[in-house]
Amino acid sequence: MAVNLSKGGNISLTKVAPGLVHAGVGLGWDPRTTDGAPFDLDASAILLDASGKALSDHHFVFYNNLVDPSGAVEHQGDNTTGVGDGDDETITVDLSLVPAEVMRIVVLASIHDADNRRQNFGQVADAYIRVYDLDDAHNDAKVVKFDLGEDASTETALVFGEIYRNGTDWKFRAIGQGYASGLAGVISDYGLNAG
Repeated sequence: MAVNLSKGGNISLTKVAPGLVHAGVGLGWDPRTTDGAPFDLDASAILLDASGKALSDHHFVFYNNLVDPSGAVEHQGDNTTGVGDGDDETITVDLSLVPAEVMRIVVLASIHDADNRRQNFGQVADAYIRVYDLDDAHNDAKVVKFDLGEDASTETALVFGEIYRNGTDWKFRAIGQGYASGLAGVISDYGLNAG
């Protein structure tokens, strides 16, 4: 049985999945209401140092930069519809390759072209993030999940959660922080260039 977290909750991935090396981070959602315009959410990850800033612009992993310089974090491709069951987009993390200076890996989703399409997370249902052992993907006991609920009504970007170091352990924290300023707001907070 998967471990379900509440907003702000955290758990040791090392204890849930002993020996975890290859983590899958799946994000899922369904459009709740739409005027017929395409509804495209984009998952991404940012590798942060101890100060909470991205190591470089190349440490922002998304559909146009599928892997960070170390090869540890890799985006598995863009899903432009969110239609269907299960994860809509997946990011994989090889914990053995994460550089020592990376303290946190923040995982987020943003709505593509949200302003022009007048879309926000209030129009999204069943949004979640889950972290699981890629080497034991069918073992639900080794899954950590956070259902975001219906908190974000006007936000166009949302930090779902983060994988972070705690001594020699890796932990996961459920965040659920929305940004009305969209991806540009997230990028600015983590020290990336919006260009």
